[in-house]
Amino acid sequence: MSSASRRPYLIRAIYDWSVDNGLTPHVLVAADEPSVEMPRDTMREGKVALNIAPSAVRDIMFGDDSLSFKARFSGRSFSVNVPTRAVLAVYARENGEGIVFGDIESPEPPDSPDGGPDKGAETPSPKPHPHLRVVK
Repeated sequence: MSSASRRPYLIRAIYDWSVDNGLTPHVLVAADEPSVEMPRDTMREGKVALNIAPSAVRDIMFGDDSLSFKARFSGRSFSVNVPTRAVLAVYARENGEGIVFGDIESPEPPDSPDGGPDKGAETPSPKPHPHLRVVK
């Protein structure tokens, strides 16, 4: 059984910490990821840093799979939807403190329709036992 991604929890935590301390939370997004919904002309080299402070966005929602909000770009309002796996970093603008995730997180492999693991999936090999011995 795989565990849930830590990324959405850490994004929410750094956001809350930033806001509680009067800092400006930002997220660095892999904007060239096809499932990211935002104005494409705002990205540079496939990435964009977005100010997600309460004063900069409206209706922000932190889900387990995505971060969504409404923001203004060049004076026009847009709905932004970013899968959490496409968030590369979350940090406070004033001091740079936060978390860098690095690469885009790969999606979980789909389960088979019966709810169990996919029958075609390769089964992991058992972990080797440690080879320790008592030395006197």
